[in-house]
Amino acid sequence: MIQYERETTLNKLTLSIAMGDYDRTRPIHDGRVQIDGVSPITQLLSPEEMFFRAFRHEAFDISELSFSSYCVKQAQHASPYIAVPVFLSRAFRHSSIYIRTDRGITEPKHLKGRRIGIAEWQLTANVWARGILEDYGVKQNEIEWVRGGMHSSGRPEKIPVHVPESVTITEAPEAATLDQLLRAGDIDGFIGPRSLKCFDEGHPNVGRLFSDGVTAASDHYNRTKIFPIMHVLGVRRGLADAHPWLPGALMKSFSAAKQMAQVALSDTSATKVTMPFVEDTLTVARQLMGSNIWTYGVSENKHVLEKFLELHHNQGLSQRRLEVEELFHPSTYEGYSL
Repeated sequence: MIQYERETTLNKLTLSIAMGDYDRTRPIHDGRVQIDGVSPITQLLSPEEMFFRAFRHEAFDISELSFSSYCVKQAQHASPYIAVPVFLSRAFRHSSIYIRTDRGITEPKHLKGRRIGIAEWQLTANVWARGILEDYGVKQNEIEWVRGGMHSSGRPEKIPVHVPESVTITEAPEAATLDQLLRAGDIDGFIGPRSLKCFDEGHPNVGRLFSDGVTAASDHYNRTKIFPIMHVLGVRRGLADAHPWLPGALMKSFSAAKQMAQVALSDTSATKVTMPFVEDTLTVARQLMGSNIWTYGVSENKHVLEKFLELHHNQGLSQRRLEVEELFHPSTYEGYSL
């Protein structure tokens, strides 16, 4: 069993925490928000690095995790982490579907029979995007999926996954990247959490399937009330077992950090984000989603979690249909009230 050292002067646990560099995590990183009983060693890392190191090497005591990869391992009863319903990344994924604009692809049904690039089958963004296509009648087995690195060849799946037998996945040529393939027209599109350079650079024949992603996502939200969850917060299981107060302490502190970020975002006397029209965008988002647009916790998000678990199982990623009650540490399903 892993032994956790105590910092004797303050009687706090010294723990490593890996997370992204977001407005909702910076108060943890810079110390404005303290975690009860913890002296944190924080690292602000990219998702790719965090997830690879967490799932391959269990490198952190506490880590932001890919929701999809976590569910793969949880369905196998093999996750080294237990999750806390702190959803550090959420995103509508209509804007994550890219196409060649010279192939007559003007709506989702035109993707049937096409070759679409993906970096990994299990990526959470890809699970949600395939769900979007399914809403439009495009089944996962009606597309040929081409798997490869986005800008570096040979990207592996973070953890082994089993794909349904009806699904066709072709490996990209050994030295090729998905960016190169889309530029050359060797694939008809790409789905992923990041855009490819060819899109960023304004390639004349590369665009998005949904040219107005905001409208498409807003329509979807009005029908489903789903704001997709991408990442959860994970605590090493042995640590949570040894200190059952810790998951609740993390829930409390990360919620406080998010609240601090939301207050700052609302203060438009001097915009906190390097982007114009922040106040207008915030108003539109609140009109669509209500005053609390980014919620943590199980009860507020159970319908989102249920939908993801359904998609995850149907896409062959979880070997059994997980239940929401299996996902998080027991102490985080409810909270106290004053």
